[in-house]
Amino acid sequence: MSLRDNQELLKQLKTDYRHIIINYFTTDNSISKEFDKFINTLFHANISVPQVIKIHMEIIDDFSKQLKLEGRDDETLLDYRLALIDVLAHLCETYRCSISKQNNSS
Repeated sequence: MSLRDNQELLKQLKTDYRHIIINYFTTDNSISKEFDKFINTLFHANISVPQVIKIHMEIIDDFSKQLKLEGRDDETLLDYRLALIDVLAHLCETYRCSISKQNNSS
């Protein structure tokens, strides 16, 4: 993948993750499809865990800055660590299943 393509992919992943974060605690079931699509994209693009964490932190930092500009407390953003844990757990499970399939086919 070219550098430009990689940058575009990371930009799109950040946009997708921002949408997931915004809707993470809603009862809308359509977010689970977006979540699964996001995980599959991470997996197939071979995005590293540190890069996922970086995306998460950039978004949370943006939200924190906005809340502070509005004079509001940003402590509630700590709850969104659950979203990061959820993403990492699903990504690791995807890798685990992939390795199991490779070992079983050998």
